[in-house]
Amino acid sequence: MPDERPQMLNDDLPFRYPVAMYQRKVQGNVILRLFVDADGRVVPDSIRIAEPSGHAALDSAALAGASQLRFRPARLRGTPMAVVLRYPVHFRHPQGAPLPADSL
Repeated sequence: MPDERPQMLNDDLPFRYPVAMYQRKVQGNVILRLFVDADGRVVPDSIRIAEPSGHAALDSAALAGASQLRFRPARLRGTPMAVVLRYPVHFRHPQGAPLPADSL
């Protein structure tokens, strides 16, 4: 286990809501499994869906954006280290109803 967890460096999230899903106000959560190397880069071949949203288009959009994530690497006693992490991607429509797992 690292002493310091990786921290995301992206100013903007790289996930793009699929237009057709947005227009239909389809919402969902995708949980990705990522391998973040000791330089803070997501290894593209490592990206997997750990928990699908139930909508293939949302899952695909999450997969497509994941390789653009950048992190300050995890550290163990000050030394950068590679880690596997679960990363949630939430697709929410501003006019959509809250999902059961959403907190108030």
